Amino acid sequence: MSSGEPLLEIRDLDVAFGGLKAVNGLNIQVYEGEIVSVIGPNGAGKTTLFNAISAMVPVTAGDILFEGSSLLGLDPNQVTSRGIARTFQNVRLFTNMTILENVMVAQHCRTKRGAWGALFYTRAFRSEEAEIRAWGEKVLGFFGSRLVGFRLNQPASVLSYANRRRLEIARAMATRPKLLLLDEPVAGMNPVESAELTRLIGRLRDEWGFAIVFIEHDMSVVRDVSDRVIVLNHGELLTEGLYADVSMDPRVIEAYLGQDTIIEDAITS
Repeated sequence: MSSGEPLLEIRDLDVAFGGLKAVNGLNIQVYEGEIVSVIGPNGAGKTTLFNAISAMVPVTAGDILFEGSSLLGLDPNQVTSRGIARTFQNVRLFTNMTILENVMVAQHCRTKRGAWGALFYTRAFRSEEAEIRAWGEKVLGFFGSRLVGFRLNQPASVLSYANRRRLEIARAMATRPKLLLLDEPVAGMNPVESAELTRLIGRLRDEWGFAIVFIEHDMSVVRDVSDRVIVLNHGELLTEGLYADVSMDPRVIEAYLGQDTIIEDAITS
């Protein structure tokens, strides 16, 4: 674990829906430059945790601190402005917009020129628009040839599933975050695509400096890229640590209801 103050700190977090506690008394810290995976069986509270951090569900009790300041009371756009961006388990792109427009519109939280500048197409507005376009092209270039060149002006609807996943990550990157939350980034991908995206997650940290927290069911991805693994069960922290230790923990194996072969195979494969 890193030293110093955490970038993200979850303190005694509760999230309840009616009488059901989806997250219960959760305490988690994430540090700058870390890649942390969050695993657990279905219904463990993983996506609810992400939704709470990104202000998409109300917090019942506890606190969420980012760079030492509470996120409670902010709306999702304000959380993004503070430096947290996320992707979703189900890809949420603007499919009728072009690939470039998808990453340009994501930068809205960073723009300074309002409706007046847009209405009169002022010099300052044009300059800012050019900067937004250039940044969008740089972000898309990170993914190689798949999202640039002639593709820039194609609608997102023409992309393959794997490239839609990449574009969603690019859109999150475009907001200039310090922390990326990736919800099942390799879901639905074949083994070759999964391996490529696993390497990409490492590059996001090494080349762009993001701290990354990701939810994943593919244990080979968790094994290959995580600095630390957090295991949730019934909305509570079951254990955390290195993958080699967590994957062999009897409590983790029991929580996965007999899916230990998945975990053990990932160690030896």
